[in-house]
Amino acid sequence: MKPIKSTLFNMVTVLTIVAICSAAAIGYVYKITKAPIDDAKNGNILSAIKEIVGVFDNNPFEERTSISGSNVELYPAREKGTITSVAIKSSSDEGFGGKIELIIGILMDGTITGYKIVEQSETPGLGTKVTEPQFSNQFVGKNAYTDNFDLKKDGGEIDAVTGATISSRAVVGAVKNAVEAYNKFAGATHNEK
Repeated sequence: MKPIKSTLFNMVTVLTIVAICSAAAIGYVYKITKAPIDDAKNGNILSAIKEIVGVFDNNPFEERTSISGSNVELYPAREKGTITSVAIKSSSDEGFGGKIELIIGILMDGTITGYKIVEQSETPGLGTKVTEPQFSNQFVGKNAYTDNFDLKKDGGEIDAVTGATISSRAVVGAVKNAVEAYNKFAGATHNEK
């Protein structure tokens, strides 16, 4: 067999065929891995909801809702048909390592039950300390209606993680987004009654 002559047309043709085959392979891998990845992420979120809001007898995923103009999702937790608390997925893109996503629990009287970070890329041993109880427990028991959620450095009540102010501010920002969404949700829920 004669070797193929190296011309611009032949090189472009071969490169195009390789690109099409590569794109098809990547598309196929994406298609077969998307559902398991989404299921695992949803499992992590449901686990965080259970940990943060405690007992509920509904499926919060079926009732999840978004607040227009925000990047949050609300997951109402019900007991015997009554909403007792709300788990809110909120995020901030202002972390040192990028996006920090968390689930925060808020009772219907506005009391925060805590938060759980479900996605983050912060510096191990430093920024990741925002996941530890010493930082996260500062939010437990605070009220969405009355308390200040800023860092002490910014005039608030929350102590930042030493050496991880950026990560601390990102978590505070995500919590504040969630509190704002909760206040809109709770106002709408009270107006329906």
